Amino acid sequence: MTTRPDMYRFHNGEKAALPFAVSEYEDRIAELRERMQATGVSAAVFTSMHNIAYYSGFLYCAFGRPYGLVVTEKDCVTISAGIDAGQPWRRSFCDNITYTDWQRDNFWRAVGSVAGTGGVIGYEGDHLTLMQRDKLEDFLKPLTMVDLYETTMRQRMHKSEAEIALIRQGAQVADVGGYAIRDAIRAGVREIDVAMAGRDAMETEIAKRFPDAEYRDTWVWFQSGLNTDGAHNPVTGRVLERGDILSLNTFPMISGYYTALERTLFVETVDAASLDIWQANIAAHELGMTLLKPGASCADITNQINAFFAERDLLQYRTFGYGHSFGVLSHYYGREAGLELREDIDTVLEPGMVISMEPMLTIPQGQPGAGGYREHDILLITEDGNENITAYPYGPDFNVVG
Repeated sequence: MTTRPDMYRFHNGEKAALPFAVSEYEDRIAELRERMQATGVSAAVFTSMHNIAYYSGFLYCAFGRPYGLVVTEKDCVTISAGIDAGQPWRRSFCDNITYTDWQRDNFWRAVGSVAGTGGVIGYEGDHLTLMQRDKLEDFLKPLTMVDLYETTMRQRMHKSEAEIALIRQGAQVADVGGYAIRDAIRAGVREIDVAMAGRDAMETEIAKRFPDAEYRDTWVWFQSGLNTDGAHNPVTGRVLERGDILSLNTFPMISGYYTALERTLFVETVDAASLDIWQANIAAHELGMTLLKPGASCADITNQINAFFAERDLLQYRTFGYGHSFGVLSHYYGREAGLELREDIDTVLEPGMVISMEPMLTIPQGQPGAGGYREHDILLITEDGNENITAYPYGPDFNVVG
């Protein structure tokens, strides 16, 4: 009878070209190990898409299966399911172990083969489920456990030169999608048709700029009329009409890195009440961009924009925070929650951070100017201010179209 292994190494083919040089990942792991040492962690066990991708280059597709990255003082190993064969090794800068599904929980046996037992185990409190935490304790028998969510998030907030270069290209791709969407807008077409034009343009551009990358997850949310009231409302088959308010949202995904362009538009014409709201939101957007500079705290920036809207009796129409960080991020994974422009975030901006400015006002249906208004630019925090890396224009001069 053949013995079926719990795990094995299937290093099939040659290593693929990753989003960054091996030295970039080595630097990230070196800083992680310093953070582990500072908290007494002997083995870090990551389970989230964003941290595994950030530290190894491998962005997994779960389909109900667990994936991991184990980092110790000497080892760095991704743990992947057999269904993916050699691809996780090719897309990891480091070692890889494949676990089999011949028996349940071989994933944790593979993790334990690297992490050992009885150590101080670091984990991600914002991702590890209660069920998987119980299994971690059963298989690794940790002396104690330390939540690494906060410290890894702080590391991801500060972008390297290589990350900034990738994000800059992503912003340019988002602009390409924006122009394609603008060209497709006219009365009588459906939201979905306009969205597909933007997505196709971005995927073509990404493939041209990054011929060695994996391509997945690039998307567009293009909303019209009532459907503009929420920032993340899905695309529908609604047909555009003259005078409709529109919300353009392009999201290119490049090797796990998300960027975005978001703009308010109108089909052919804009009424006076809508124009007043739109211009007020643009003014808040422009004010907010002047506030993004080193030494400013997220809460202080938020309060200043709040005051601007309150003076115009518009604050009650604000729907969410005024911006967030960029990096390993998608609608499926990732969030540097400590770098959001909200009242309850005291993080101070520093050079090398990348953040959006995106005020949004939603006027309820039945009121003059009804709809959702949002502008969104990506800004790099520099030594003495910021650099706006979004180029697509905002405002009525360019965005009353069709």
